[in-house]
Amino acid sequence: MIPRYARPEMTAIWSPETKFRIWYEIEAHACDAQADLGVIPRANAEAVWKAKDVEFDVARIDEIEAVTKHDVIAFLTHLAEIIGNDEARFVHQGMTSSDVLDTTLNVQLVRAADILLADMDALLAALKRRAMEHKMTVRIGRSHGIHAEPVTMGLTFARFYAEMERNKNRLEKARWEVATGAISGAVGTFANIDPAVEEHVCEKMGLRPEPISTQVIPRDRHAMFFATLGVIASSIENIATEIRHMQRTEVLEAEEFFSKGQKGSSAMPHKRNPVLTENLTGLARLVRSAVVPAMENVALWHERDISHSSVERGIGPDATIHLDFALARLTGVIEKLVIYPDNMMANLNKFKGLVHSQRVLLALTQKGVSREDSYRLVQRNAMKVWEEGKDFMEELKADPEVTAAMSDAEIEEKFDLGYHTKNVDTIFRRVFGEA
Repeated sequence: MIPRYARPEMTAIWSPETKFRIWYEIEAHACDAQADLGVIPRANAEAVWKAKDVEFDVARIDEIEAVTKHDVIAFLTHLAEIIGNDEARFVHQGMTSSDVLDTTLNVQLVRAADILLADMDALLAALKRRAMEHKMTVRIGRSHGIHAEPVTMGLTFARFYAEMERNKNRLEKARWEVATGAISGAVGTFANIDPAVEEHVCEKMGLRPEPISTQVIPRDRHAMFFATLGVIASSIENIATEIRHMQRTEVLEAEEFFSKGQKGSSAMPHKRNPVLTENLTGLARLVRSAVVPAMENVALWHERDISHSSVERGIGPDATIHLDFALARLTGVIEKLVIYPDNMMANLNKFKGLVHSQRVLLALTQKGVSREDSYRLVQRNAMKVWEEGKDFMEELKADPEVTAAMSDAEIEEKFDLGYHTKNVDTIFRRVFGEA
């Protein structure tokens, strides 16, 4: 993982040092459980804990693995070097490598999820604060990229808040889904190890026992987890895309904070580019690239194969580290986003009242004009605004078919912006609650 898109706390979860520490804890807790059952001597179980404060030598483990061609055996050999061969002879009793590898992966994913959930709390707080700040800051809503009807910037932030709150709920469920461990031995039958060992290890590692694990934990759990990360990444891109549009020169309703001394272009000194949100768009693609491989890992041969292993060594760190960085970056963008209410109003008025066409249409139908004729009358005047730069209200007042049904005062009333914001409070209560 390149340091540019990585933060230390998340990166540490995936370090070799952390991985071997988790392996060790699983083996040590399993020895405790075996001793409780009388399967191994208590003295041997206690001896394993002599390594609890030891920094495992990653280079030495790699050296052993170069000969054994087996990572778990290399670790167990190194552990025996630390605590003594005789003391270590009952370590891994009745277990298989997947017991250690799969349980460790799920511990790492749970820890990663906890960081991501904290990231999402920070992002939600930023979105809520900006939503409240710009609750009634009117801007033009767009459909198909074209001016539609007025909305508010607060509503824009609020819908992103609601989307991210759904994503947080999804991640909480995905965390629960993947928080299982397996210490069930070869092909998962517990033939050589008591299920009580699994229960003890899982409790100590903050997991639930996997109900049925074959020789591996079922990979549909992991598919669910990485699919959820992909959805969150897509929501990040959704927000980033909106900001990138708002920062376009001809729109300029908002822009990323441009710090003192920052440079936008090596060639053009005037440039202020949306580089952070463009970066977020790219990071979202990287996170989503983990989803299909995770789905394809679900189908494994019989009780165990390792076709999933190389995939997970990549997507586990990559997806969580990238998403952690992206969530933190997006939070910073939202917190510092520069909003231009005057530009929003100027854009809204660019086509001289055209955005109120639906209100006029509905008013005409209320006056007894058929919907088909109402649409024809409004569209005919709207096209003059598009094509000739006319003023929509004035054109309506000059149209005898329109004025036959509506007075000038009634037409003018249909151009009140407050009409479009009258239910903002209701929407906010739905999103943020009564407070």
